[in-house]
Amino acid sequence: MAVAFTVCLITSNLFATKVFSLGWGINLPGAVIIFPISYILNDCLSEVWGYRKARLVIWTAFAANLLVVLLGQVVVWLPAASFWDGGEHFDYMFNMAPRVAFASLLAFLAGSTLNAFVMSKMKVADQGRRFGVRAILSSVAGELLDSLIFMPIAFFGSPVKMLATMMVFQVSFKLVYEIVILPLTSYVVRRVKASEGIDVFDQGISYNPFKLSDI
Repeated sequence: MAVAFTVCLITSNLFATKVFSLGWGINLPGAVIIFPISYILNDCLSEVWGYRKARLVIWTAFAANLLVVLLGQVVVWLPAASFWDGGEHFDYMFNMAPRVAFASLLAFLAGSTLNAFVMSKMKVADQGRRFGVRAILSSVAGELLDSLIFMPIAFFGSPVKMLATMMVFQVSFKLVYEIVILPLTSYVVRRVKASEGIDVFDQGISYNPFKLSDI
């Protein structure tokens, strides 16, 4: 799950450099086809292993993402071969990636932390019941905060009306995505709990997102 989470984060940052149209005035960044999966994995990590392990995976994914962005910039700076004509497109994608990665860092750190926090608190309050309700509500909170931070930074300079429309449709798309796949998410969580023999309830832990030593 940690590996899949990391792959989703890195690829979503690259996919976000393209905005596609569904018609009817609906425009979305390409990241929406894979980014919701990271929240589903976040729900699974928080539900089975608890907030502290989810926090560790989040920071691990960002470290890997940072490495990809830095190496991408190195490749951009390298002189292109005279016969290669893809430089403009390659440079566009990876020159935008640092800004997207910065937006993602702030947005996903806030959103995923809120998602894990809500999952953790509700699990204790519900005594482990109503996973589906917790998964949806925590994702709505996390994804809304994520979009409010990510979109204005990643697409800075775009018309405000367009950004607002993209945010509304992006959050709605992610929510529908999560609801549709919820039965599979619930099944995976049950199987993983049974296989691992673990079901963590976060009692007396620190919710400080920067306290990485507390795992």
